[in-house]
Amino acid sequence: MTDPAAPPPLPCFPYHPDPLATGSLVPSRARCACCGQRRGYVYAGPVYAVADLSHALCPWCLADGSAAARYEAQFTEVDGRVPADVVRTVEQRTPGFGGWQQERWLTHCEDAAEFLGRAGIRELTPHPDALEALAADFGEEFLSVLDADGQPTAYLFRCRHCARHLAYADFT
Repeated sequence: MTDPAAPPPLPCFPYHPDPLATGSLVPSRARCACCGQRRGYVYAGPVYAVADLSHALCPWCLADGSAAARYEAQFTEVDGRVPADVVRTVEQRTPGFGGWQQERWLTHCEDAAEFLGRAGIRELTPHPDALEALAADFGEEFLSVLDADGQPTAYLFRCRHCARHLAYADFT
């Protein structure tokens, strides 16, 4: 038996499989600025729009595109050449994530990759493919100072087709 006060299951975000774990969605009793409902969660990531929508949108209005349409909002930027429908899905219907600099969504196999979260050296060690790319960009010594909760930090992605792990790093 389910608890009638419990929020409904979150919508599925194919390019951001666990937005609660990454901190992009957080529990909240706030009303959604778009639909006016209290859904139990709000989006806590970046919103690029004229209106101030910080912690004001529910995941359902993100998922169905109504928040992006109503506020002419975008939640991230796709980094790479992918079909226009993928760009729209990621930029307008997927929870973004906060970064130190301008966030960017990585792509692979002509599709956007899944965002797995912020990563330090500990989280990246099981993914040598991601480490290799970061080492090529920044050098081996840089990898040891990566910190998931500080800076510099990496942002870990996984290709939805070949399962290759991708990452980029930034800091202030």
